[in-house]
Amino acid sequence: MPASQPRSRARDRNNVLNRAEFLSLNQPLKGIQESRSSGRKQSGQAGAAGAQNNNTKERRQSQQLPEEDCMQLNPSFKGIAFNSLLAIDICMSKRLGVCANRASSWGGARSMINLLGITGHGIPWIAGTLICLVKSSTLAGQEVLMNLLLALLLDILIVAGLQKLAKRKGPYDVTPSLLDYLTMDTYAFPAGHASRVAMLSKFFLNHLVLAIPLRILLVLWAFCVGFSRVMIGRHHITDVLSGFVFGYLQFRLVELIWMSSNTCQMLISIW
Repeated sequence: MPASQPRSRARDRNNVLNRAEFLSLNQPLKGIQESRSSGRKQSGQAGAAGAQNNNTKERRQSQQLPEEDCMQLNPSFKGIAFNSLLAIDICMSKRLGVCANRASSWGGARSMINLLGITGHGIPWIAGTLICLVKSSTLAGQEVLMNLLLALLLDILIVAGLQKLAKRKGPYDVTPSLLDYLTMDTYAFPAGHASRVAMLSKFFLNHLVLAIPLRILLVLWAFCVGFSRVMIGRHHITDVLSGFVFGYLQFRLVELIWMSSNTCQMLISIW
């Protein structure tokens, strides 16, 4: 036994693989593997921590961003229907804008369509109502004219307020005229001409004795004035339709606050 031990030691010394430069081939370095595994674990933990930090940052940013900046991956049925109707409205309004400019298909008739639109402006109607009020000598006529003047003023104020809130532009870049600026009819929704002619036609049908042909012509006039605003590219179809609705509601409002003959006489005497 004592002789075998020196022999084994000598063999180990003479073995080439036992040299220091060959130790990595003979025996794997456990420290390197452990350091690599620990490095991988640390990098994995750091990556997970970074991912968590990124997720928390994204959540905070998504909470801070307004709703309109967030992508809606699941839009509601109402939103899809509304956007579809809006697209159809814009497309049809642009197709019907045949007099939007001189280069349009009906560009030669633009001046005639503008002349038809002037019959629905508020300034000529207010001026005409004041002239008729001055020349009127009957109490019933003065009462009707005073309430008509009130209806025209309310129409201008209500439509101007709604247009300032909506701030919707027309289908074409058409510059408003001087009369449009005077009546504050600079935006598209709702159409001021449509609301005015609807209110006037309903007012005349209720408070004037007219023959059936005149009643039909009055309704056709209101429709043509409203449609002319689409033809010159100032309003969409929905703007005109909503203007008709608002005009009827304004008429109902004037009927609710109708001024009596005594009140009208008092206002005329003050004026």
